Amino acid sequence: MAVVQKSAIAFGLVYIPINLYTATQDNDISFNQLHKKDGERIRYKKVCGHCGKEVEAKDIVRGFQYAKDQYVMITDEEIEKIKTEKDKTITILSFTALDKISPVYYDRAYHVVPQKGGGKALELLRQAMLKAKRAALGRTVLGNSEKLLVIIPREDCMLIQTLLYQDDIKEIPIAYEKPKISEAELAMAEKLIGDMEEDFEPEKYKDEFQEKLRDLIESKIAGKTVEKPKEEKPGKIIDLMEALKASIKNTDVKKSVPKTTRTKTAKPRKRA
Repeated sequence: MAVVQKSAIAFGLVYIPINLYTATQDNDISFNQLHKKDGERIRYKKVCGHCGKEVEAKDIVRGFQYAKDQYVMITDEEIEKIKTEKDKTITILSFTALDKISPVYYDRAYHVVPQKGGGKALELLRQAMLKAKRAALGRTVLGNSEKLLVIIPREDCMLIQTLLYQDDIKEIPIAYEKPKISEAELAMAEKLIGDMEEDFEPEKYKDEFQEKLRDLIESKIAGKTVEKPKEEKPGKIIDLMEALKASIKNTDVKKSVPKTTRTKTAKPRKRA
């Protein structure tokens, strides 16, 4: 796995050299675009607006438009040249409880791995943050922009999550009234939440729709007819209390069934 950026965490006067690696990947099946008439692949070419010739990637640079049809070219080398070591360093600004940061601000996740000589300092920071139950707010320059970020200690590693800025967040598009909830309704909802509570075990969850999509592709390759599966439609319950009671009853039934008989074995995921 390639290093996204060589960096360092500045914690007071402590300097911890680290490498950042992307923590997530996209496993969704990808499709090509085809011409409906003959099934041939649709291809896109980058063409110069002046001479009309196709341009190779090595001959393309960034351009900033400062007036109509007037651009200034900026190369990757020039962008790197203006970055100082301070820009590349992850400076810790403060510490906070993780639940004080709304999930709407989360952007991209990175694994933090110490460089040679940084292991002990990073481990000290991780253990201290875990014990204090605190995450660290910081900032650094990634690519072409300064990122606000949060450093999150975990049991086995450190994670960095870049954050969006306040002006990146959209407001709720439509204001709506919050209806009055009765004590009985609230108590019933709390019971349902309690009945459905369990630890988060990510390995239990699979992208079931991607599995259906894989089956669809394999059926098409084999020349089979694709049929819509039969599905049970849930009964409509208009009354909120009746819906809550039915949900609790359904949850109690599921709990009474042995776990081995109700756990579905997922097919192994194939990469597209």
